[in-house]
Amino acid sequence: MTPDADDRASEAPAANAHARTRTDGRFTVVEVSGEIDLATAEFLTEHLDAATARPRPDVLVDLRHVEFFDCSGLRVLCRAENRARERDGRLRLVSDRPGIRRLLAGAGLLGRFPPLPDVPGEGRD
Repeated sequence: MTPDADDRASEAPAANAHARTRTDGRFTVVEVSGEIDLATAEFLTEHLDAATARPRPDVLVDLRHVEFFDCSGLRVLCRAENRARERDGRLRLVSDRPGIRRLLAGAGLLGRFPPLPDVPGEGRD
């Protein structure tokens, strides 16, 4: 990816059937839905690339509406988390789904991605 392409990636891409990006206070929230697998992981990648393109990104990946998530999705998350750390930022997961927790634990990634139960400050008046 060229520097120019990386700059363009910082603009939030259009929502698609599997991901959309929004800002919630100081966080960039990437909401993921449906099935994330080899065929659909690229739809998530474009949102995470944009969310992690800026300095000091603070990204929350909301997986509460995911029906299926496989190792293709884990690869995308690990790549995005590396990008965030390289830019002095962080990437965290939001999930209340036992299946996501089992997948992370089975892959040895639960320590790297301990899921939050919800987006911090969500539901505030």
